[in-house]
Amino acid sequence: MSEKSKRHRALFEAPEILVIPGVFDGYSVRLAEASGFKSAAISGAGVSESHLGWADRGVMSYKDNLEACRAITACTDLPLTADADTGYGNAMSVFFTVRGFEDAGLSGVMIEDQVWPKRCGHMAGKAVIPAEEMVQKVKAATDARRDSDFIIRARTDAAAPLGVQAAIDRLCAYAEAGADVLFADALLSAEDIELVAKSTPKPLLVNMGLGIRARPTTPLIHPKKLQQMGVAAVSYPRMLTTAALRGMMNAVDAFKDMLDGDQEVDRSDLQVSFDELNELMGMEALDVMESRYTV
Repeated sequence: MSEKSKRHRALFEAPEILVIPGVFDGYSVRLAEASGFKSAAISGAGVSESHLGWADRGVMSYKDNLEACRAITACTDLPLTADADTGYGNAMSVFFTVRGFEDAGLSGVMIEDQVWPKRCGHMAGKAVIPAEEMVQKVKAATDARRDSDFIIRARTDAAAPLGVQAAIDRLCAYAEAGADVLFADALLSAEDIELVAKSTPKPLLVNMGLGIRARPTTPLIHPKKLQQMGVAAVSYPRMLTTAALRGMMNAVDAFKDMLDGDQEVDRSDLQVSFDELNELMGMEALDVMESRYTV
């Protein structure tokens, strides 16, 4: 059994709510670990946007996702969950998808019940496959894992197109099929979150979005309040992606302002120092390794 996966499972079973940042590359996962988070989730949207340059609309393939997740997992000791979208096909495809992510060093994987091509859970136009088909995907996922501590997270997007009760019914069926953690995306009220938490038999994860104001979305609720409502874990999948992009936009704007003038302007307040960068990215470990093997 994997030590990471065992530690991961214990975090979901603990009485304290698990706070999970979304990560998408080496910078973000190393920052999450250095900041003291106990786990992280690799954001499928973040990988698609940062690695491929396309929005979360089903452009990213299984191979694209797997290769990115393997690299991210290799540079951290945090237990990580991969976002496997719909599993890239039918139940048999899910079997090999789960096995691939487990072999890549992940500690869990999330499978959702959207039709393919999927889209971000907070985008309009979502549709879901029949519940019976998703049940078979969950069964295939649980059969595929070799490590019993490897977590299968089942996500439903049924709340938007079919209503909250349909989402509850699906999550209960997915739990019976073997899912370890449940996730109902895009719940629109605190009352809905509490209802789902009380009506489902496995640990519930909810998703807190940031900065989405143009349309209804899940309300931002403090983790302590979510814990009181019966929620086991809360993820912030877009916190680091949106913050990274805003930071780059601020730096580019400052640089363009400098170009419009006639002298160099030092805006170190918009950047980390060279030493800070190297410290975060493991330079000390590389120095030790180099000294060990230098002739």
